[in-house]
Amino acid sequence: MRRRDFIGSAAFAASATAPIEAALVTHEDGPHLGAYIEALAQTPEIGAVSLCDPSGKTEGAVRKGLGARLTGSYRDTAALFKARKPALALITMEGKLSPPAIAAALEAGCHVMAEKPACVRAEDFAPLAAKAEAGRRNLMLALANRTDPVMAEARRLVQSGRIGKVYGMDLYTIADQTRLTRPAYHQSWTAQRARAGGGHLIWLGIHWLDLAMFITGSPITQVAGFTGNVGGQPIDTEDSAAIALRFANGTFGNLTSGYYLDRGKHLSIKVWGSLGWLEIRPGTNNPMEWQSGKEPVERFTPPPGGAPLYTKFVQHAARAAAGLEAPILTPAESLRVLRVVFAGYRAAETGMTQRVEG
Repeated sequence: MRRRDFIGSAAFAASATAPIEAALVTHEDGPHLGAYIEALAQTPEIGAVSLCDPSGKTEGAVRKGLGARLTGSYRDTAALFKARKPALALITMEGKLSPPAIAAALEAGCHVMAEKPACVRAEDFAPLAAKAEAGRRNLMLALANRTDPVMAEARRLVQSGRIGKVYGMDLYTIADQTRLTRPAYHQSWTAQRARAGGGHLIWLGIHWLDLAMFITGSPITQVAGFTGNVGGQPIDTEDSAAIALRFANGTFGNLTSGYYLDRGKHLSIKVWGSLGWLEIRPGTNNPMEWQSGKEPVERFTPPPGGAPLYTKFVQHAARAAAGLEAPILTPAESLRVLRVVFAGYRAAETGMTQRVEG
C-alpha cells in the first residue's frame, strides 16, 4: 500500500481541529517511557490519554507527567479498549510482550506507534503489518530519526540526484560499553535475547538500517556479516555487529553497530555517489555536508531549538492518526527493517549471505 493511501478516521479527516484520544500501553521498564510521557504531554493534537499497565507500577509517573490528560488507568488491553475508543495507541513494551498488545490495538481500530523491537521474530510482526494494511491503519515502529530535518534533507539531496547514482554507504552507530557492566542491566529484558530479540543491532543498529533505506529510497535485499559479544559481559545478546548490505538499486553498504565507548555515542552516515558524496554526523556542530562534482563543499545545519526527536515522532504519529498528514513510515517499511535485522542474525549464525524477504 502506498504511503499516501493511509488516512485517519473519517471523523478527524472531516474535523481536523478536534483533538484525538490516545492509549499508552506499557509496563515497568517500558523503553523510553519517560520520553513518551513528555511527548504525550506536549502534543496538542492529543486531548486525552488512557493508560494500560498490567503491573500498575507506572501510573504515578504517568499521572505526574500528564495531569488531567490522563483519563483512566487499566490493567489489560481488553478493559481499556472496551471502555475507551482511542484513535492512536502508543505501545512501549519489551519485544516479547509487544505483538499481542499491537494486535489488540489494531483490532480496536487504533492507529499504532510501537517502540522497537516490537517482537522477537519478524514472523510475529508480519501478520500485524498485514492486519494494519487490511484495516487501513498506521503501524509505525518508533524510528524517530526519520523526523530529523538533517535526515529529511539528506533524503532530498540523494533522491534528487545531487550526488549522482549511489554507489555505496558507510554506517556507524556506536554507543557506550559502560551500560553493559551494570548488574541491573544484566537482569533487564534488554540483555535477554528471548525477551528482546537481540542486542545492539535490533536496539540501535535498526535506526541506521532504516535510515539507509529512507535516504536512498531503495530497500535492502541481501545481508551478510557477524554478531557477537566482544566485551565479554554476562549477557546473551550481542554487543557488536558488522553487517554488509546489498540494496535493490545495486548499492553496497556496511554497518558497524556496537557498544564500544566508555560514554556518549559516535554516529555517522556517508553516502558515496557517481557525482560526489554526502556525510551526516548527528549531534555535532557540522551535522551534514556534501559535495557535488567540482562544486565547493556545502553544509546544512537545521534551525536551533526544536522538540526532541521522540516528541516530534509522537506529534507526527498523532497528526497522522488524525488524518492531518501522511505517515512517515508504513507497516511494510516497519516490517522490512525488522526482516533486515533478523536476516543479519541468520547470516551471523549460518555464515551465509541471507536474502531479505518481501
